[in-house]
This record gives sequence, C-alpha cells and structure tokens, in this order.
Amino acid sequence: MELALKIILVIASLGLIAAVLLQPGKSAGLSGAISGGAEHLFGKQKARGLELFLSRLTMGLAAVFFILALVVAFVVKAH
Repeated sequence: MELALKIILVIASLGLIAAVLLQPGKSAGLSGAISGGAEHLFGKQKARGLELFLSRLTMGLAAVFFILALVVAFVVKAH
C-alpha cells in the first residue's frame, strides 16, 4: 500500500511539473509589460481555452499532490 501511494505521488508530482512548464509566461521583460497592458485593455486574443485548461489542470494536480503527500506522511508514520 505504501509503495503504491509513493508511486502515485511521484506520478502526480511529475504531472504537476509538466503542467507548470507547459504554461506560457505572463510577461517577457519590458516588452511583455507593455503588451500585457494592451492585452488587459483590449482583451487577449490567444488560445484562451488551452491556457484555461492548463490552469485548471495545474490546480487539480496541485490538490492531488498535496492530499497524497499528507496521506503518504500519515501512512509512513503509522508504520
């Protein structure tokens, strides 16, 4: 049981790392700050659906990672 939980925790952590790295950056220096203001004013025209999906995926994986880390800690301490 303990080994299975640890394996799932490692898979969740790798998924979380991948989801964070796939997200686009919010700004790229001074030019990003200027274009970021324009995007805020005129609306963003990029692929908003993918960014929203990656954001929700990251939040979900973070929650799974946090809960699994607590469960694994309790299981290891119980032994």
